[in-house]
Amino acid sequence: MSGEAPPPQADEFWLFGYGSLIWKPPPHFDRRIPGWVTGYVRRFWQASEDHRGTPQDPGRVVTLISRSYWKQLADHYGSAPDKVWGVAYRIEPDRVAEVKAYLDIREINGYTIHHTPFHPAAAAVTPGGSINPSPTIRTLVYIGTPDNEQFVGPQDPQELAEHIYRSAGPSGANRDYLWGLEAALDELSPESGDEHITDLSNRVRAIAAAAARDERERIGAKEDVLHREQRHHEQPHDFRRRGSVDEQEETEKTW
Repeated sequence: MSGEAPPPQADEFWLFGYGSLIWKPPPHFDRRIPGWVTGYVRRFWQASEDHRGTPQDPGRVVTLISRSYWKQLADHYGSAPDKVWGVAYRIEPDRVAEVKAYLDIREINGYTIHHTPFHPAAAAVTPGGSINPSPTIRTLVYIGTPDNEQFVGPQDPQELAEHIYRSAGPSGANRDYLWGLEAALDELSPESGDEHITDLSNRVRAIAAAAARDERERIGAKEDVLHREQRHHEQPHDFRRRGSVDEQEETEKTW
């Protein structure tokens, strides 16, 4: 798939992915272009009951919040990048209806359809050979808006990290979603990192490391107990075995 941004056509269907779509693309795309959108903030503020959690214990996935609304909230992260990096996919024209149906199922848990201008990271070359900024592409994007029932809003970062660490659903562990997003963003551009994602990833890694250390200590303590018990059973004991002579002497003493 070419990463060079073509001039957008009115009848083209483009999809913007800012979460798992970055590394788990939709079917039937013929172009994949890194870039960004503006006017939004990406946060792990959407509950997931169908992919990275369950109805009984929902996980957390990302959504986009309009920057104007986000500024009204008491977010523990006081800043957010102006650009929300992700990937735009152009869907093959004869497969658009099929892909839309697929996405409606994949993004059904609280997400609704919106459209936003996408800025390709690649530069476009004009017929004369000069390089101009790539044209903006109109993309479809799925957003869990604050009025949907799965929107959870601002959360304490450490509590959120602990929730992500222990959550899992049909699509796998919640922490793998977080780490997958972090890795995917790092691959797009030197400037495509997201402080919110990086901070949560580091917190979850620290929780995982502490849990692994505790497990090693638990296993080590259990093995120490087993070894002590084994050594105890292997110690020689000075038990005197009665022989026939001893038995005879005892018999004689009774007379």
